[in-house]
Amino acid sequence: MKIRSYTSNDEGKVVELISLFRITLSELKSVTRNVDLEAAKEELYGYLEQDYPIYVAEIGDRVVGYLVCKVIDDTVWAESLYVSPEFRRKGVGSALYQKAEKLAAELGAETVYNWVHPNNHGIIAFLSERGYDVLNLIELRKKRDSEELIQNMMVCDHEYRF
Repeated sequence: MKIRSYTSNDEGKVVELISLFRITLSELKSVTRNVDLEAAKEELYGYLEQDYPIYVAEIGDRVVGYLVCKVIDDTVWAESLYVSPEFRRKGVGSALYQKAEKLAAELGAETVYNWVHPNNHGIIAFLSERGYDVLNLIELRKKRDSEELIQNMMVCDHEYRF
């Protein structure tokens, strides 16, 4: 396995992976979404325009995962991490994530920050295995008209819907 920086030759595969990532995130909210390569391409171009570091995991000649880091001053956010399902639990995500941690260390930071949906048990377990267990911020917003909120959760004395 090789972890390397994104090149323009990776565009087609990374666009496909971004689209699959967006479907996976939608499913966490019980929303059905179809593959939308055009939206994924726009998302990729947005990352490139912002000069976000993008890393890809390559096995043989196949790109099987990607990681996008958002860097603000000396703070690194793991903006988007996705590994093709057939390559999960084989060290691909860990190798990609190590690039984010290395980038943070190079900037003098002690940690990588992550936005995580509360019922994304896969990424929560992934991050927990790496020692990421400090709840930093809670993002709050109003319910969208078309949104169906299916769960509640308690954080300290406060109940939230998601």
